Amino acid sequence: MLRSKKLRIVLISALSLAVLGCILLLTLNFIVIGRTAGDIDTFSAENRYTTAIVLGAKVHKGGRLSDMLRDRMETAIALYHAGTVDTLLLSGDGRGEWSEVKYMKLYAMEKGVPEDAILEDPEGFSTYESISRAKELYHLDSLLIVTQKYHLYRAIYIAEDLDMYAKGASADLETYAGQFYRDIREILARIKDFGLCLFN
Repeated sequence: MLRSKKLRIVLISALSLAVLGCILLLTLNFIVIGRTAGDIDTFSAENRYTTAIVLGAKVHKGGRLSDMLRDRMETAIALYHAGTVDTLLLSGDGRGEWSEVKYMKLYAMEKGVPEDAILEDPEGFSTYESISRAKELYHLDSLLIVTQKYHLYRAIYIAEDLDMYAKGASADLETYAGQFYRDIREILARIKDFGLCLFN
């Protein structure tokens, strides 16, 4: 009887902790999304920014950009040609044969963006690093962030925490396979970067 009671207490305690953990996860996600949702928009030549940062994503063997990365680049290139931005900062993992930054740059140049309008950050290994390096290495106090909408909330939150003026240009040009998995992973990524912003 005593053993059964102890087991019940342990189970209730574990369940309570799990519920509290879920509430904390959702609360912090709502904070990040709530603070930044109004900063995501569509942009034209009337909304001028010096620099747009394009956040990296997977490059397939042979140098083919993944669908998400291609759409980020297409969005950024359209912003450049529209006169919304003067410079593209390409930030991603520059290591290895299929360097994100290398093939992002090649793609932009093939689409008519001149080399002198492109900046490269080959050490943008995470969203936090990409945004913080934009401020620390490239001395940017304001920027337009180009990535998919689910990712923009976190990127803008980081920029604003670093006292940057930031807006987001959504690069959702299609529906992407595996988005449900990315949405779940993004919940955890927001918590991680919320912590980095809090304690860094």
